[in-house]
Amino acid sequence: MDTTSIPRDTGSGLDEGRVGHGGRFGRILHSPLGWMLTGMVGVGLVSALTATGPGPVPALGAAAAVAVYRLVMHRAARRSTPETARRGAGRATLLGGGLGLGFILVSALLITVFGGYSFSWANHGFLSVVLSAVMVQIGASVTEELMFRGLALQALEQLWGSRAALVITSVFFGVAHLSAPGANVWSGLAIALEAGGLLGAAFLWRRSIWFVAGLHFTWNTAEQLLGIPVSGHAPEGLFTVGVHGSALLTGGDFGLEASVLPILSALALAVPMLVLAHRNGGLKARRRTAR
Repeated sequence: MDTTSIPRDTGSGLDEGRVGHGGRFGRILHSPLGWMLTGMVGVGLVSALTATGPGPVPALGAAAAVAVYRLVMHRAARRSTPETARRGAGRATLLGGGLGLGFILVSALLITVFGGYSFSWANHGFLSVVLSAVMVQIGASVTEELMFRGLALQALEQLWGSRAALVITSVFFGVAHLSAPGANVWSGLAIALEAGGLLGAAFLWRRSIWFVAGLHFTWNTAEQLLGIPVSGHAPEGLFTVGVHGSALLTGGDFGLEASVLPILSALALAVPMLVLAHRNGGLKARRRTAR
């Protein structure tokens, strides 16, 4: 909904000049692309300053990123943020987290059954490994979902509809992971289809940042604790993983996300989510421009 107010003509030359000069900036800032870019800069800056910090710093950064997101949405987009509402946040996070955990465990199990993975206890120190993984992945999952689903997807769907926004943000999500260790064109395509598609569909279905952040968090955390590279980044996990056979099965150096099995599983989950989103009226049509 476009809630941009139209300035009234008061007959004052000064007021008319002020509106004419400031109105141009306001129109840019309040446009979907304007508040999307403003929000991504703000959230991205918070992420850059806190993502690799010690102890609870990444989690505190996630809280700060949510505050920045809400501020940009209220002031620039001029809309409320039901997608970050506190009410029901715990339940949504747990539901998304359960889905993400199940997705990774089933994917890792299938790859192991087909001979691609073997696991041995790493003995790195249980508590320190778990706490580190939890803090880091809270920061990563929340900030990435705010930028890609909260800002980019919602802005682009205002312009071109939900379907186009899902495709565009999925492609961007894949491209954003091309700089990761072990990345190539295949891994970028895999991330676009698997992560961009599933997380985008999950947001369109539930319209909750907490749901998709929970899914994203347990996805990454489970991979890290299993010792599987998380988008190419080799973690210090509870286990050491042995990789055997074709990279198409195992994902190679990039990790599980470049395996064909979780790609197929993610698509199998994303399709019914999109069907449910359509039935619930959660998919927006492309905006028609006046002729």
